[in-house]
Amino acid sequence: MPHLAMVHENCNPADTVVTRIHSECITGDLFGSKRCDCGAQLERSLEVAAQRGGVVLYLRQEGRGIGIINKLKAYQLQDTGLNTIDANIHLGLEVDSRDYDIAIQMLLTLGIKKINLLTNNPKKIEAFENGLVELVEREEISIPPSNENYGYLKTKQDDMGHLFKL
Repeated sequence: MPHLAMVHENCNPADTVVTRIHSECITGDLFGSKRCDCGAQLERSLEVAAQRGGVVLYLRQEGRGIGIINKLKAYQLQDTGLNTIDANIHLGLEVDSRDYDIAIQMLLTLGIKKINLLTNNPKKIEAFENGLVELVEREEISIPPSNENYGYLKTKQDDMGHLFKL
């Protein structure tokens, strides 16, 4: 499955480029699921990239790297009361098995060496420590919670250390 780089026509790789690294979420990105904030984050990221001549990297790492079938199994477990972390663990899977090395390679291929990263995820920030691409600034990507995704976002904030306030 190829990863995608959506690069705005006004992107200047010599500048600090606003960048979103977005992992595939078929349910949220394509089908508009309200269980997560993924589709809204992608939409907002595309808007920011368009406004500021940025880049959105779309990584094919569905469900934090567990794939669509396991993600649907995790959804069934969440329907019984487990949170997103406990559902993955119950299935014998990693909580988050995504890898961001490919994103760094993609940026380097595009000639981008300095970024402002649109993210709330501390693991994405860590991926740029001591790397070949300089993380100049982390920019929060804030999506208002809904009744359908509040518990999911609360788990991300409280148990995964995501950098936003509900």
